[in-house]
Amino acid sequence: MDLIIFDLDGTLIDSSATLLVAQTETFRRCGRRHPGPEAGLEVIGLSLDVALARLAGLGQPDDLLTRTYREIIGDMHRRALSDPLLRAPLFPGAPELLAEIRRQTGLKLGIATGKSRKGTELVLAQYGWAGMFDTIQTADDAPSKPHPGMALRAMAETGASPERTVMVGDSSYDMGMAVAAGITPIGVSWGFQPPAALVASGARYVLAHLGDLPAALKLPASPFRPGP
Repeated sequence: MDLIIFDLDGTLIDSSATLLVAQTETFRRCGRRHPGPEAGLEVIGLSLDVALARLAGLGQPDDLLTRTYREIIGDMHRRALSDPLLRAPLFPGAPELLAEIRRQTGLKLGIATGKSRKGTELVLAQYGWAGMFDTIQTADDAPSKPHPGMALRAMAETGASPERTVMVGDSSYDMGMAVAAGITPIGVSWGFQPPAALVASGARYVLAHLGDLPAALKLPASPFRPGP
């Protein structure tokens, strides 16, 4: 394996509460009714403008919704930089797994997220992950998942081949992107969409714990085993 690409929200970071607060406040300020938590979580993974438009039942992105959300979530992320209590929790084993992969010579790490690049950099800084990833793909760089653009750019930047690249994510959008890019789709069972949706979208495996990833990829055994 040459390149492991991770989604952020719902895969490494349990950001459901943060994102739902930002969504509902955005809709309130824009004079709209938020359709509820289930609908809000279902669109996470899409690029922001696409996600908000779908959540609002619109046929195309709405600049006011997008701009308002960016202001709200940007303020939340900036405050979380200096106050750890405001940070979304990481899923069990995330820091240990990334550190272990980073130590393995030849393996490269990537991010593919529907966040903006600025938002992604703020989030990575919160957890001390600046410099952790060899390639970072955002909504500023390619069309929304499940378009393969982010994965294709990640491989081009790292020199990885499709047959030696995997995508680890919690949504059907992540799995669809991986399938479209010709890379191995690996789902996680703890995210914002059920495992059945990931399998239906092409997931080769669905992990029960992040610590199961090395075995799925036939990498050297991980020295940790996170709890459920």
